[in-house]
Amino acid sequence: MLVESLQLRQFRNYESLDFSFPDGITIFVGKNAQGKTNIVESVYYASLAKSHRTTKDGELIRWESQQSAVRVGFSRLGVGNVIDLKFSRTKRRQILLNGHAVAPKSLVGSLTTVLFSPEDLYLVKGAPQLRRAFLDTEISQTSPAYYRELNKYNRLIIQRNNLLKKIREGEAGRDMLELWDAQLAESASRIAARRLETVNRLAMLGRLMQRRISGSLENLEVSYDLHAPSGESGPVMEPGRVTERLIPWYNEMLNKRHELDIIRGVTSVGPHRDDLRLSVNGVDLRTYGSQGQQRTGALALKLSELEFIRGETGAYPVLLLDDVMSELDPSRRKELLLFLQREKIQTIITATDKAYFPSEEIGTFFSVRQGVVRPL
Repeated sequence: MLVESLQLRQFRNYESLDFSFPDGITIFVGKNAQGKTNIVESVYYASLAKSHRTTKDGELIRWESQQSAVRVGFSRLGVGNVIDLKFSRTKRRQILLNGHAVAPKSLVGSLTTVLFSPEDLYLVKGAPQLRRAFLDTEISQTSPAYYRELNKYNRLIIQRNNLLKKIREGEAGRDMLELWDAQLAESASRIAARRLETVNRLAMLGRLMQRRISGSLENLEVSYDLHAPSGESGPVMEPGRVTERLIPWYNEMLNKRHELDIIRGVTSVGPHRDDLRLSVNGVDLRTYGSQGQQRTGALALKLSELEFIRGETGAYPVLLLDDVMSELDPSRRKELLLFLQREKIQTIITATDKAYFPSEEIGTFFSVRQGVVRPL
């Protein structure tokens, strides 16, 4: 996977940008609020049909303009492609892949990326939804079926929660819950089974990456924490029969929680409550890991995502490192850059200072100042 060109028109603080990416590592250097992250954001949006910084497309349009556009040219397994994104203050956005209008679900997976930003440093010690989002983004880029199932599951959760509130207010009968439970249990089992399968592979890759960037000093263990209500135990899993085991378990757990779910108006059982369990050298990373270990753990997860996507698609995704070099110590920065060079992974990096990089030739540098990009 290679991003070859980027065109921005009235996007964020860019009036106009036409940029051709060199081979290997591309590094954008500049002070804060100059437009470095806007470049990363545009590529990420072309990959997943959403921004990692805002949920409002209007914020992507330059303040004095009514519309903006992004064009990303990329090649996948040697085949050229173009993604066009068009934003307007008065109309719905347009997404085009090779000139044809597509829905987000058809775009995801066309251009695969892995983003590591300062917010991702909280991937280890932050809330469980951050780790669930990490897993879902990773799997969705390699499996359209999973992406569709995840959207279906989220809709079912919303609908069941609405029903719970109506039952609580006396506007609906409890007998309707069984119908929703059956649908939810089937969808939940497919989501959880695919996550479990992915985490099994991720655990091996994460262990390898943690050792690589820590100089073989740390062993990262990753496991999937299937949420079970208090006093309950998870299902007994058998290889090849995970989904079959999960469906009746989810049905049973949902039924047992009817009363509490009605009182609260929310569904308390399902993959939307699951988490990842992380440890380094046998010690819980979230609770007892040092800040350096937690940051290395977050980076190891992101790098394992690279390997996972390559294994699923046959090509490395594009790695986006947004202003994280300052958060890593010199030895970890060096190991990271050497790994990226050795594996020939296209990487787009933003940083505030060229001093974060070794004196050896490791990439092509560009300066960014007030929305203008020049060779450095």
